[in-house]
Amino acid sequence: MKHRYDLLLILLLLAAAGVLFFLLRPGSAGQYVLVTADGTEVGRYPLDEDRTVTIGEEDYNVLEIRDGAAAVTEANCGDHTCVRTGKIRRSGETIICLPHHLVVKIIGGGGETADAVSGGIS
Repeated sequence: MKHRYDLLLILLLLAAAGVLFFLLRPGSAGQYVLVTADGTEVGRYPLDEDRTVTIGEEDYNVLEIRDGAAAVTEANCGDHTCVRTGKIRRSGETIICLPHHLVVKIIGGGGETADAVSGGIS
């Protein structure tokens, strides 16, 4: 009898994980890439136009927009977490470079929500 309850518990946990996966995934395909540095907007680029943008001079990140996705392909920061993040394309997804205080975020497409604290879009 004990093994049947274990199996039931495992099935319930798997079902809960599946529901959470669909509820917590990022929104629909985005329309723009919003780039901020030190909390100030430095660029807003449409995802449907391929381009490469260098952000910063001494401390720099290279943002590449191709085929409806954005990625930081090069940076001179110490950890390169921003480069390893890979491509983002869905509304709400972000790439963050902490050493350069850079945030790259996908917006548009109806997946973002209003941020009550800052008054911005999150």
